[in-house]
Amino acid sequence: MLVTHLSTKEQDVLDDLWARSLSHIPSAYGRLVYLAGLRHPDTGRYEHFGLTQSHSSADANRVLRQSHESTFKGWIDLSLQLKMADVELYIVALENVDKAELIDAWLRLTPYKNLVPAAIQGPERLKHFSDFEAILGLLKNVYGVASPDPYA
Repeated sequence: MLVTHLSTKEQDVLDDLWARSLSHIPSAYGRLVYLAGLRHPDTGRYEHFGLTQSHSSADANRVLRQSHESTFKGWIDLSLQLKMADVELYIVALENVDKAELIDAWLRLTPYKNLVPAAIQGPERLKHFSDFEAILGLLKNVYGVASPDPYA
């Protein structure tokens, strides 16, 4: 992940983030899911308990936001084939999850739409949606998901 224009303090936060969390996530999609999950749904601020124990919440928020944006831009730049392989790596790493149920839930709940950073608009946002929907179409076949159950 390439985050540019960081102060020394912010670089320390980024190094800490990689050491504590991101280096343990094997897929780019998994890192995207993780970073998006740190964004508070009511405020849009990023929160990471461990980082705020040793860094200011403002520095942590800024670095987490920049990391999310950078990770997303890296994800968008991948070919559809590489995205598919990366999502499969993410799925394989999930433990105790029925893969067919997972794909069914993704089709019904569209959580991939919540992974886009707030600063990303227009074509990149739409490309993410269409690429992920194409991946879901392939994953439906791989895991034998007939169609999403609208009542589940």
